[in-house]
Amino acid sequence: MTTLAVANQKGGVAKTTSTHALGVALAERGRRVLLVDLDPQASLSWACGVDPDALEISVHDVLLKRLKATDAIIELAPPAPRPADGPTGRLDLLPSTIDLAGAELHLLTKTGREYVLDKALSKVTDDYDWVLIDCPPSLGILTINGLTAADEVLIPLQCESLGQRGVGQLLDTIADVRDYTNDDLKVRGAIATMFDGRTNLAHQVVQQVRVDYEIDVLEPFVPKSVKVAEAPALGRSVLAHAPSSKSATAYRDLAEVLDAPPSRKGRGRR
Repeated sequence: MTTLAVANQKGGVAKTTSTHALGVALAERGRRVLLVDLDPQASLSWACGVDPDALEISVHDVLLKRLKATDAIIELAPPAPRPADGPTGRLDLLPSTIDLAGAELHLLTKTGREYVLDKALSKVTDDYDWVLIDCPPSLGILTINGLTAADEVLIPLQCESLGQRGVGQLLDTIADVRDYTNDDLKVRGAIATMFDGRTNLAHQVVQQVRVDYEIDVLEPFVPKSVKVAEAPALGRSVLAHAPSSKSATAYRDLAEVLDAPPSRKGRGRR
């Protein structure tokens, strides 16, 4: 089982969209996938077609140790397997609500606060091949929990002039997490989202991230598309909303890269 934290403290980089799309793509490949919504805005829950305002229990209750993770997990409709004769995948969600903002304040007063999510997810590791954690757009205690629970970090990157500004700060936080709570944490790489290959700037940003921060920017890049923007409001991933689109194809190809055996995976930054 691999736990992947999808993190970037800069908002608007398609972090939630990427978490959802990659989770669906991995489930299409026959993998058992758990999506964890660690953002009080509950955008991932919305994107999965779950109304946070209608929920009575969520990851908030799990982090406050009122419930086990299994009590709050919602089973989502699994996508059709790819190929058609492959194993049936599974897609579940540990949802969020606005109450999670209160959980963050509560955790700040507790000893061992960085490990709460890790301990909760350790009870379900045998049930999944992949756990994808959608971290909030901040470097607070919730993101630290996500990074502490993770094996690897994936950084969505919007390829514009300010898109890479927060990468160094996030890498500093990852270094701190390695020092104090999770010394095995690896950077799996970055993914270029909303990529406009017609501009020199987009290519320059990718190259700058590769050179300045010495991390992989995984390929293919996810092209800018209105279909990607439309999908969350419909409670669907872009793979379901526009399955033949270039963006859906890119996410499927990225899922294949992530899902490759360790010997075939690209280098990760320590």
